[in-house]
Order: sequence, then structure tokens, then C-alpha cells
Amino acid sequence: MHLTLLSLLLFLKLSSYSAFDTMNQGSSLSVEEQKDIIVSQNGMFSAGFYAVGENAYSFAIWFSEPNHQTTNLTIVWIANRGQPVNGKGSKLFLLKHGNLVLRDADESHVWSTNTASLSSVDLQLLNTGNLVLHGDGFTLWQSFDFPTDTLLPNQVFNRHSKLVCSISETNKSSGFYTLYFDNDNILRLLYDGPEVSSIYWPDPWLTDWDAKRAGYNNSKVAVLNTIDLILMETFALIVENMEDKNGYKMKNHQSWAYGCEPEFSLSCNRTETRFLVVSNVELFGYDYSIVINYTLEQCKELCLQLCNCKGIQYTYVKAGSGIPGTYTCYPKMQLRNAYRIPYFNADLHIKLPANSSYTYRESMDDKYKLACLANPKTTTLETSYNKVHEGRKFSYSELKKATKSFSQEIGKGAGGIVYKGVLLDQRVVAVKRLKEANQGEEEFLAEVSSIGKLNHMNLIEMWGYCAEGKHRMLVYEFMDNGSLAEHIKSNKLDWGKRFDIALGTAKGLAYIHEECLEWILHCDVKPQNILLDSNYQPKISDFGLSKLRNRKDSKFSSFSKIRGTRGYMAPEWILNHSITSKVDVYSYGMVVLEMITGRSATKDVDMGNDKLGLVIWLREKRYKRISWINEIMDPTLDGGCDESEVEALAEVAMQCVEEEKDKRPTMSHVVEVLQKICRENDDQESARS
Repeated sequence: MHLTLLSLLLFLKLSSYSAFDTMNQGSSLSVEEQKDIIVSQNGMFSAGFYAVGENAYSFAIWFSEPNHQTTNLTIVWIANRGQPVNGKGSKLFLLKHGNLVLRDADESHVWSTNTASLSSVDLQLLNTGNLVLHGDGFTLWQSFDFPTDTLLPNQVFNRHSKLVCSISETNKSSGFYTLYFDNDNILRLLYDGPEVSSIYWPDPWLTDWDAKRAGYNNSKVAVLNTIDLILMETFALIVENMEDKNGYKMKNHQSWAYGCEPEFSLSCNRTETRFLVVSNVELFGYDYSIVINYTLEQCKELCLQLCNCKGIQYTYVKAGSGIPGTYTCYPKMQLRNAYRIPYFNADLHIKLPANSSYTYRESMDDKYKLACLANPKTTTLETSYNKVHEGRKFSYSELKKATKSFSQEIGKGAGGIVYKGVLLDQRVVAVKRLKEANQGEEEFLAEVSSIGKLNHMNLIEMWGYCAEGKHRMLVYEFMDNGSLAEHIKSNKLDWGKRFDIALGTAKGLAYIHEECLEWILHCDVKPQNILLDSNYQPKISDFGLSKLRNRKDSKFSSFSKIRGTRGYMAPEWILNHSITSKVDVYSYGMVVLEMITGRSATKDVDMGNDKLGLVIWLREKRYKRISWINEIMDPTLDGGCDESEVEALAEVAMQCVEEEKDKRPTMSHVVEVLQKICRENDDQESARS
């Protein structure tokens, strides 16, 4: 009897919180019910209503605390950031039609996933901290796609993602620092404060290459590994650890995010000024100038001459053995964005009144932070540009339904047939059904993974695959304008579009040849495999014949028997010699020549009594030199182009189709030449205007 009562009390105690990881369709969570939370199966994460102010709540995800406490939580994601709901009457609903909605006490919609589904749905908090809205076998929405101020391990950060720091640890409103991919494909950290805006990281004067990116790489994807965690908290100004706290004060008493300002006035009189040194400090931006090989005293003297100079950063960069290093002086007009790095060869010298007693004391609790705000959390931004393949595995029945039993054929090649389809989330896709082969699932998935890691604006994007039984299918984004082959003789392709297609295709090939983690040869570059989006921008497709190569390998001796497409194959390939990336260069040149002439690379040119191949015909015309461009140009262009630009592109293409592969340029060189042509034309147009 007593044991039964004790068991019942224990059960009631343990069940006082409904620790479930899934929220079902038609259910809701109430802000007034403390037990209304979702907990991941491993117990690491919780999701529910979190107090962000007096009678103000946000729906959030946090690291679980003992006894399910809801104060002093480490928040990792917020739905309604900056738009809190009332502490009474507010609810989160998972509606029957598949939309997740946060309603305020007055029934107004504050936030929603804007999703819909005819099938059953549920909301689940995964062990990774990802809150996922599941449809019938697919993902409708996930919190990992909409980060707030935190990246969790294995969370993908792409061109659509932004991390915006919080004002402080207690105020989760958007702060002044944003992590994002810019238009040059560089991962950047921007400070956008109330008074000034500037790029904080990486140094804005670095070129794309110095920032470890190529201009023609559009792989805007990064991933956080399982060791590091990026918490974008504010780190505003300088020296939290001044023994005399009256030296600096909060600039805005509402928030530390605005940083600090001195309570004293700096005199222009050098005899009334001294410098406080703090070692191993990086302080970005706000430089009056950058002076090389000044002595420390000369650098201080320069700052003393400037009334608005707040201090200096003095750095030393080592050179090679026996070569003297470089000292650099940075007079600072503002003191922001400072942090300490162990063994960093730079010191910060802060300008102070000579009669002040301010000193710097290193904190043992947090020896690498420099800030006026309390307990900031800054981490090293060592997020690499790892490509992440998130291709989804589709079932055969899903793709059969999406393609209406494979009824709408939109393409056919040696590797299989391509069908148009519509997924349950209404995305239009191209489904390539591969011909049956003896390839096992493991080998197929290895190739799918390698191709899936490719991420470039001029490469077709793979969304998933099917490997069920004997079925092997690839799911790609659908391209509105079909292939280049369908338009190559069309007047829809004016000269500007043709040049852009040539440049974009070159960028895509340069990426797979020289920049992706595993170098790839396409082996079947032709108009049918260059797809065009709604703006006629090219994307290379069909990597069915592609071959991966190790970076140490310069050639393939074992792939010489693979066959591409007649008319686009390089001579060495036809002769069964070993192949290199120059086979793709040759094929590219043939495609460009087709766009210029409007003539097919697979058909001979009729010269009356003789029939010549396209390349031989062009060489003869080029040899004569007189008005050869007018003679070879596609008649559909009807003179609507710059003849010098056509000739420049034709010259590049002719170099690409040289008989000897060593005389052909690399694709990265082709990109440089075409971009130079673009710049020269832009300069000429500017001069005329």
C-alpha cells in the first residue's frame, strides 16, 4: 500500500513536465503552461516559451537545464526575435493544414513557418537542436535554415543564412554584428552600429584569393564542426579590467552593446598625455593611416600630433631567416572591436591623461577578452568553407508520383532519360533515370556524394537521389529555358547572352578542374549539357561521364577508353591517349565556336566540292584574315554585336581547340581573358558616355 502510494507520488513528480520530442498536428503549446515544452530525445535541447522581459515571451530553443528551469538559459534559436508575445493567452499552434503559427493574446499572428501540406505533419526537436517540421517523408521547414545568433555543430551556413548577434546576454534583440556571405562569396563579419558601419572580418583590403576564395567560386556554404561553436555575442570596446572603473563608462546605459567612452577629455598637449599598453591585441579598423617601419616612439609621436587619436596599434610581422621583419603603426581614431589573441605580435597603446592612475589587470577568468561589457562570449571564427552535401534520399514511389509515372520526358542521353517532375513541396525538378547497371549502391552513393559536394552558380544543383533496388535516379533543379542546344540557332540568344554563357560555362569548368576538393573532369561538355535558367545564365549538367582525380595526378591513363560525344572529343581522347583536363577545354572551345558560327560541331561544313570539319573550316577563314569574322558569324546575330569582341572570343576558342593539348589554355586562364574583355568593353562604354 505504502509502496503503491510512493510509486504514484514519484510518477506524478516525474510527469509534472511533459517531456516529449514531437508535437502533433492540431496541438498547441501555451505560454502559461510551464510544462508545455518539447525536449529532444537525448535531453540536450528544449523548446518552448522563454521570458525576454516583463510579461514578454519568445518561442525559443535552448540547452536543457536541470529540472527544466526557464531562467538563465543558453538560447540557441528564437522564432519571434524582437517581437515578443504576451505572457497570458499566447500560444504556438501546429495547424491541421501544416502551418506552424505563433499567436499573441489578441489572436494576431506574430510568426509562422508559412508552410502547407495536404499530408499529415508533426514538429520534432532533434538531438542536434534542429526543430523540424516533417511532412509525409519530407521536410517542410527546419530551424537550422534560419539561424539567430548561434550555429550548432553540423548546421549548414549558406548564402541565405545570417547570424546577427544579440544586444547582450540578457537582451536577445538583434545587435550590431552580422555574419554573412557577401556578393564575392566571402564569409564576412559586419559591424553595423548606430554611428558607423564597417567590415570587421576578414580585412576588407584582402583580395578574393588572399581571403582564400576565387572570384568564380560561388560555393556559399560553410559548416561548423563538432568541436567549435560560434556564438555571436557583442564585443564592443576596450579593457574591462581597468582597476579604476571611473576611467571608462557605458556609452549607452541601456545596453553595453554601444560600447564605452572615456570619462576624461584627452588633451592635445603631449606633456599631459601618456599611453597604457595592452599586449597581444587585435584591433581592427578606424585607422588614421598605416605607416610601415616606424619605431614605437615615432608611432606614438604621430598619435600625439592628432587630437582625435585614441591610441595606436603597433605590430610586428616576422620575415624569413636572415631577413628583418616589418613593424607597422596604426593610429586609431576609435577604439572598437578589440580582442586578445595569444602570441599575436601586436600591442595596443591606449591614450590616457598623464595624471591618471589607470592600469590594465589581466583577468584570470577570461584572459583573452577586451571589452567594456560584462562577460562577452567571442570565439575564433575558424569556420572553414567546407562543402556540405545535403542531398535527400527519395523513394522510388515518390519520384514516380512526382513525374506522373515518368511521363514528361525533357531530355535523353547516353546515361539515361530526364523527366520533369513536381515534388510535394511544389518544387519543380528534373529527374534523371539512369540506365540499369551493375553498379552497387555503395559505389553509386560514393559518386553521388562527390558530385553533390559541388556548389557553384554555373553548375546544376543536385537536390537528391534514389537508390532503391535496381533503380538509380538523380534529382536536379529544373531549368526554365532547357539546354543551350535548343537555343543555339535562336534569335533569343543575342550576342550579350552568348558571351555570358561562354563566360559562365568557363567559370563552372574552372571550378571543377582547379578549385573543388576533388578535382573533376566532366568528359562530355556539349550544348545539350549546358542548361539555361530563366535569365539565360548557364549551368553545366550531366556529370554521368565525369571522373574524379587526385590533386597529385596530372593525367588519367585508365580512362582513355571512355567515350564522349563525337564532334566535341579532343584528338588525344580519340587516339586512346591518356587524358587530362584539357579534354574539357577542347570541348568547351567547340561549344563556343558553335555559338559564334551557329554551325554544329557534329556536322561538316559544305564547301561545294569539299566538306570540312568546323575547326578546319575556321582555321582556313582565320588564315585569310580579311573579314573572316563577318564570314563565320551566325547570321541570326544580324550584326547586333561588337565585331572586336566576337573576334576576341573566337581567338580564345581557337586556342582551346588546338591539336596539341599543351597549347590549350587552362579554364581559369580562359576566365581571366574573358573577364578582361568585359572590363575593357565597360571602360570603352564609360568613356563614350
